Amino acid sequence: MTTSASSSEETVDLFKKYVIPNYGRYNVNLVRGEGSHIWDSEGNRFLDFFPGWGCNLLGHCPPAIVEAVTEQIATLIHVPNTWHIEAQGRWAQLLSERSFGGQAFFCNSGAEANEAAIKLARLHSDEKRYKIITFEGGFHGRTLGATAATAQPKYHEGLGPLVAGFQYAPYGDLETVANLIDEETCAILVEPIQGEGGVRTPPEGFLQGLRNLCDENDMLLMFDEVQTGCGRTGHWFAYQHYGVTPDVMTLAKAICGGVAGGAMLTTAEIAPSLRPGMHAATFGGNPIAARAGIAALETIEREGLLQHAQQLGDLFKKRLTALQEELEIIRDVRVVGVMIGAELSIEGGPLVQKCLDKGLLINCTQGTVIRLLPAMNLTVEQAEEGLDILADVLREAAAG
Repeated sequence: MTTSASSSEETVDLFKKYVIPNYGRYNVNLVRGEGSHIWDSEGNRFLDFFPGWGCNLLGHCPPAIVEAVTEQIATLIHVPNTWHIEAQGRWAQLLSERSFGGQAFFCNSGAEANEAAIKLARLHSDEKRYKIITFEGGFHGRTLGATAATAQPKYHEGLGPLVAGFQYAPYGDLETVANLIDEETCAILVEPIQGEGGVRTPPEGFLQGLRNLCDENDMLLMFDEVQTGCGRTGHWFAYQHYGVTPDVMTLAKAICGGVAGGAMLTTAEIAPSLRPGMHAATFGGNPIAARAGIAALETIEREGLLQHAQQLGDLFKKRLTALQEELEIIRDVRVVGVMIGAELSIEGGPLVQKCLDKGLLINCTQGTVIRLLPAMNLTVEQAEEGLDILADVLREAAAG
């Protein structure tokens, strides 16, 4: 087994000296990953139910992506977007054909994709229309514009004044949205399923209601599918669960199977509003990301992973619902494909560490929601193994 030359303790000390401490990090030095397993420098193996913060939708180092990137990096690493490269055009075609058609703008992250969407919404409208309605509990990125779009005060502390023009409504509340719309409103930006907000699914009719409001008021409906997109929910995109098609969709995280990449998709009629000179991303759609993006989409189709994600979702829902019936600390279980949330009546943070101690990597969001974003190609055996660990930890927590 390949191990790092440095121990976890040595690497932690290196970070303390040279890396800005803006992340809460575990005292573990990860050195190798394969599928849904990852190893630290001491040779400890972990089962990863949250690979790459949701970016590694095909697990660690998926062979098709490794092969595509290795071949590409030996041929052409980067060229500016003043030139054409076939892979970028082909990648855009694959995304278009699997969604609502139209055209793509490529970037490097979800925040950048949402910045592009914000600019597009304003550019597509007349000059007096600049306001965008977003939703409490939503999350749209860390740039200043995307932070302003994120209706969670904890992310705003110390950053004011924020970018103007964002108005916030409770998620699921169509009446408040309708009351916020005025002659200056140009768009609605929403996660069809809130991810960081706690894997919150939309109330029945909510997304269709937003579609209707946008149509009635000549506004753009923009879906942030950074976390839900590219197969996470068992469909290519979450909007396909609800039969509501957006005008604009933003993607990142899993779009390149772990390689950095992002995209904004919109219709061919709206796309020209993002005219030359108004927006750009130097590394957006670069040859390496494009080849990885193509390989990710082709792997999902070739291996039938959309259906497998649905089957895994059924398994997680069955197991976690049974636990909910057993343990009073589990308030709610929300599962869409391999996007999984279990809301607790107690703080979930300590349980993340307890799972880590037992060899399972998970996440907690919003303080009390255990969030799992496992790989689409997680095996049933691996799912059962991880769920057994999580069940033990939850039972221990319930027992006090």
